[in-house]
Amino acid sequence: MSRAWGLLSRYWFDGLVVAGFGAGIASINHDLSHANGPQGPLWLDIVLLAAIMAPFLFRRRFEFWALLAVPAAVAVAAPLDNRLTPDSFVIFLCGIAVALLFGQLRDPRQGIAGLVFLWATNVVIWHYDPKGSFGDVFFGGIVFTVAWVIGFLVGRKLEEADAARERAERLERTREAEARAAVAEERARIARELHDVVGHSVSVMTVQASGVRRLLRDDQQREREALLIVERTGREALAEMRRMVGVLRRPEEAPALAPQPSLEHVERLVEQAREAGLPVDLRVQGDAVELPAGVDLTAYRLVQEGLTNALKHANASRAEVLVNYANGAIEVTVSDDGKGFGNGDGGGHGLVGMRERVSVYGGELDAGPQPGGGDRLRARLPVAS
Repeated sequence: MSRAWGLLSRYWFDGLVVAGFGAGIASINHDLSHANGPQGPLWLDIVLLAAIMAPFLFRRRFEFWALLAVPAAVAVAAPLDNRLTPDSFVIFLCGIAVALLFGQLRDPRQGIAGLVFLWATNVVIWHYDPKGSFGDVFFGGIVFTVAWVIGFLVGRKLEEADAARERAERLERTREAEARAAVAEERARIARELHDVVGHSVSVMTVQASGVRRLLRDDQQREREALLIVERTGREALAEMRRMVGVLRRPEEAPALAPQPSLEHVERLVEQAREAGLPVDLRVQGDAVELPAGVDLTAYRLVQEGLTNALKHANASRAEVLVNYANGAIEVTVSDDGKGFGNGDGGGHGLVGMRERVSVYGGELDAGPQPGGGDRLRARLPVAS
């Protein structure tokens, strides 16, 4: 159905041209029997009518010249059958259509040249018409001019609509490109942070293995070799991780020397928001459990992003942070009474990054308005993989 509608919207004018050609032939055949009608013969009038109307079918490829060919064919037909063009209403409609299309041309010089050519063609018709009068020339010129003005106005509106559509498409492409860049940046940031988390854990494992190896007795050679392999493998893994993640760091960045933040520091985060002028209530439900380092860091970043949105983008006067430990998962909710998340990006595509973080751990993220007003950012993260 959509394909048929697309074809109809594109070729409806061509269909009118074909229908008009058929109506023109029927009219010529009828008028040949009248004394004041076309002089004929019929085959000549049909050929002339085809020459007049056929250029319409090529207007997409030769926009100006195809339209110019229509009045040119009329000017040729006038001396060959001096009553064909004055008597044919179909040809008169063709003249009006040409005037409209000339007015819609993007180049105004071509449009004006086409209108002048139409006036000249009207004079040629009058010259060869034995029953023509100057009033016919004047009337035809007025009609073609009015049609040209209408086409000009419609053409400018269509150009404005096309320009608006192009701007919208360009903005959409820009937004998509920015979103892709934000996702890539957030993934790189996640990789850098996880490198610091995992690197710290591997370092601890390596140091512990080295310490235990030094405490072994002399006869525990097999255990010593196994721990030496663990220690060597840990050091090699750390070196490879530094090489791999090093390309993701900006030149001004360095590996984090302090531990990555976690939910243990959420009270400090809430206190910073309060100092910035946003009253925040913090509630913790359920029995706190030890979280994997990556999940702990992600939960902290979610609270950070929610409070940042409430402060900078939502114009909130109050916010609430809820941390809920339940059913093998942790839920983090940040709600406020503000006006929104700024289309979900806040100038930095923060929510896009949050979705990336949550998806890494197979969690769920909801962000949007609350039924009672304000907005809510809620994420659920599984504690165990």
